[in-house]
Amino acid sequence: MITKRDRAQRGPTDAGWLKSQHTFSFGQFYDPDQMGFGALRVINDDRVVPSAGFQTHAHANMEIISYVLSGKLAHKDSMGNGSSISRGDVQLMSAGSGVSHSEFNASGSQEVHFLQIWITPNTENNAPEYHQKQFPDHELHNQFRLVVSPTGENGSLPIKQDAKLLVGRFEAGHNTTVPLQPHRKYWVHVATGDTTIANENGLAGDGFAILNESELQLASHQASEVLLFDLS
Repeated sequence: MITKRDRAQRGPTDAGWLKSQHTFSFGQFYDPDQMGFGALRVINDDRVVPSAGFQTHAHANMEIISYVLSGKLAHKDSMGNGSSISRGDVQLMSAGSGVSHSEFNASGSQEVHFLQIWITPNTENNAPEYHQKQFPDHELHNQFRLVVSPTGENGSLPIKQDAKLLVGRFEAGHNTTVPLQPHRKYWVHVATGDTTIANENGLAGDGFAILNESELQLASHQASEVLLFDLS
């Protein structure tokens, strides 16, 4: 069974400096039927104007992934990390027993567009951790590349949950079939472009919940960037 979550059903936030669309309930957007999907709790599609951002704030017991689609994001945290996150980078912060951080647009002239993703951990109150890695274009070209996993396999970032994140960038006209395990849950998020997911049109911002399926068929009509979550 594949169920589409249309981009128009997402909840908006417009703070002037921040424009965001929330796939699941977040902040002032509350939909009791959209509280997440398995351990996947948040997908926020965020756009931040130049030189603005999220002031220092705290998190605990959440796995937080930032995935930049365009622009640069500047990160600082209470663990002493300071970095710039660009397209192709995946950032994973395991908040554990507690961490404070800030995220700002690193550019004074260009918008930064990124996805903020929260996954609930399967173990709590660990020491917080920070991981960041760039995955080159050729590893994502016309295929899904594992970027987050419980064991850090294949050079992916380690997460404290039975969950995987795969990312692919598909050129126009490319067809892909991905084998799935019917006993697991999957969520597809179309980040950019125009695709067909199992005979349903998928545009940027659309999501697809997948249950009891043995394969995923994807056809890209424009250059498209797609995230695939594999969940217990």
